[in-house]
Amino acid sequence: MSSSELINYIVKPGGSLRGEMIVPGDKSISHRSIMFGALADGITKVNGFLEGDDSLATLKAFKDMRVDIQGPDNGSVVIQGVGMHGLKKPASNLDLGNSGTSMRLMAGLLSAQSFDSTLTGDKSLSSRPMKRVTDPLATMGAAISTDDGKAPLCIKGNQKLKAIHYDMPIASAQVKSCLLLAGLYSDGITSVTEPGVTRDHTERMLKAFAYPVNVDGNSVSVEGGHSMTACNLDIPADISSAAFFLVGGCIAENSNLLLKNVGINPTRTGVIDILRLMGGNITLENERMFGGEPVADIRVRSSQLKGINIPTELVPLAIDEFPVLFVAASCAAGQTVLTDAKELKVKESDRIQAMADGLVILGIDAVATDDGIIIQGGEIHSGTVESYDDHRISMAFAIAGLRAKGEIIINNCANVATSFPGFIELASKAGLDISIKA
Repeated sequence: MSSSELINYIVKPGGSLRGEMIVPGDKSISHRSIMFGALADGITKVNGFLEGDDSLATLKAFKDMRVDIQGPDNGSVVIQGVGMHGLKKPASNLDLGNSGTSMRLMAGLLSAQSFDSTLTGDKSLSSRPMKRVTDPLATMGAAISTDDGKAPLCIKGNQKLKAIHYDMPIASAQVKSCLLLAGLYSDGITSVTEPGVTRDHTERMLKAFAYPVNVDGNSVSVEGGHSMTACNLDIPADISSAAFFLVGGCIAENSNLLLKNVGINPTRTGVIDILRLMGGNITLENERMFGGEPVADIRVRSSQLKGINIPTELVPLAIDEFPVLFVAASCAAGQTVLTDAKELKVKESDRIQAMADGLVILGIDAVATDDGIIIQGGEIHSGTVESYDDHRISMAFAIAGLRAKGEIIINNCANVATSFPGFIELASKAGLDISIKA
């Protein structure tokens, strides 16, 4: 199913989520597996790679830079690493589709290469802010021109990068990772200090590839000039994809669902913490390590949710999961308040306004604020809502159907393929009555 097709969802009301499921592999880790495997010495074998449009865009970009990559074949990818200085100039622009992670991380990596490159994307990606990476990269000596701070990014090669210390104004794993990747090629030690905790997949993967990295609280540093050694990677199921079914299991009646092999990296489990604070019946089973990342089987059962003031320290740990958490808030007794979440306004869409608009159409009292949202729990009614070509908005409103009084039509859902190929099939098997609208 191509993300260029016009696809609308229709969701019939009600249903329960039961049985077992495995959601696709982690998107953040899939991106990084290609990048790090390409730069390593030797052959890296990856299992559990997400075959969604976003991570496939990263894979194609590195193929375009003459990296021999076999697959993906049922989640299996084999990467013949070219070493830290083995990437070749691509024949044309590197089109990263809808993937902000690809663009921001590769901006750091390509700033240090010997060749010029240009990073482009679709309409959505081309509207997203890139100065958050290009400004600190310029301080390091990178030469990047933009379209008023947005893509395309035209990166000049043969620049000598110097190490910096950067105090990040906002907590962003993408900015942190971008600067660390540039730091691998810089003279001296590059360090980044965050105002809050963000996902640490880059740090974990550097260690997996035997590149020295130092983590001290909210500060991370790397010294330029070392090399990476190829390894085998097992990618856990993506908690951001599991989140839709965690909320669905909580809000639907008579649900008892087991989500298997889900990554529970402590920098990503905000969705579990928030749902538990709301009264969600969620338990972790069979906790173990999986390719350097903690994983577990997560069981969710029907729950009586209550509204809460979401703790600000959990916001960066659930930043991608808020669209579906807003659905949970709509089904909860009382009021839920989110603050300190301006980052949600510059995702694939303004996710705060997009969800508020849709929830109001479905009969929920939802008010967007300068940095968050206020949602009064109530009854979800039928209606037609817009996804704004945002995969997480599409899937969040689909899950709302489990508690709706009538059918929900969701427009422009093709971009679900960027992160969750097979969403309809998996959701239907679990008990959601969802189909593509004819």
